[in-house]
Amino acid sequence: MEAPHTSPAAETAPDPAGTTAPEPVTAPEPNATAASGDAAAPAGAVPEAVSVTLTVMSPEQMQELGRRLARLLGPGDLVMLTGELGAGKTTLTRGLGEGLGVRGAVTSPTFVIARVHPSLSGGPALVHVDAYRLGGGLDEMEDLDLDVSLPESVVVVEWGDGKVEELSDDRLRVLIDRATGDTDDERREVTLVGIGARWAGLRAELA
Repeated sequence: MEAPHTSPAAETAPDPAGTTAPEPVTAPEPNATAASGDAAAPAGAVPEAVSVTLTVMSPEQMQELGRRLARLLGPGDLVMLTGELGAGKTTLTRGLGEGLGVRGAVTSPTFVIARVHPSLSGGPALVHVDAYRLGGGLDEMEDLDLDVSLPESVVVVEWGDGKVEELSDDRLRVLIDRATGDTDDERREVTLVGIGARWAGLRAELA
């Protein structure tokens, strides 16, 4: 799959001098399907996970979804991306980076484990992590020597299930499903699962 590495590494995305940010792509709003279970939780109860399923028809719409989600994110937020190779995880993250207004082109961090994209507007940095080869979860995240405070950043982790949940009790899981087999179908089903009180209003925020 990916080439093996002898040790994890992290880098800060360079400022691409002489380049311009990609023009935003105007794409139709994906169709949202709200899950059941909108009843208010009893006082003091831990909110249940809230899920929303969206249909995305193209890479441009996936990137636009990232820009939409960026409007909901702030310092300390943890976003966990799950989907097979080529599902669109990095495309979604590229849209997040555009929406957050960070420096540097967002690409797959496979060969460096993590990249830090500082904000160009005083907002939170984007920390983009590929956890495919991280076995120790949070301990290895701390060993990456990221030049940024994670609680003050938006942390996006690909392949993070079962590895980085302890970074935050409140997190947004993004599950991307695509058609299986040898097909050029670009349709994706994207399920957003908001866990914790931070994401209790996910459906309303996406409306």
